[in-house]
Amino acid sequence: MAQERSSSEHVVRKEGENLSGGRRRQAGKQNYSFARRCRLLATEQRAKFYILRRCIALLLCSKENGEP
Repeated sequence: MAQERSSSEHVVRKEGENLSGGRRRQAGKQNYSFARRCRLLATEQRAKFYILRRCIALLLCSKENGEP
């Protein structure tokens, strides 16, 4: 049977516990190895450069076609 709780009642939980009572990871506190951090950074930078390259190509093509 589930108990009804009023809005004024609240459950006190320990720091780092989620609703199911289990432990959760602290956001931004992951302990990645140096190689993995470098790989993640390189992947992120590659994605940013890809988007930038596509935007520049789009702008150049629109200028060639006479669009403002």
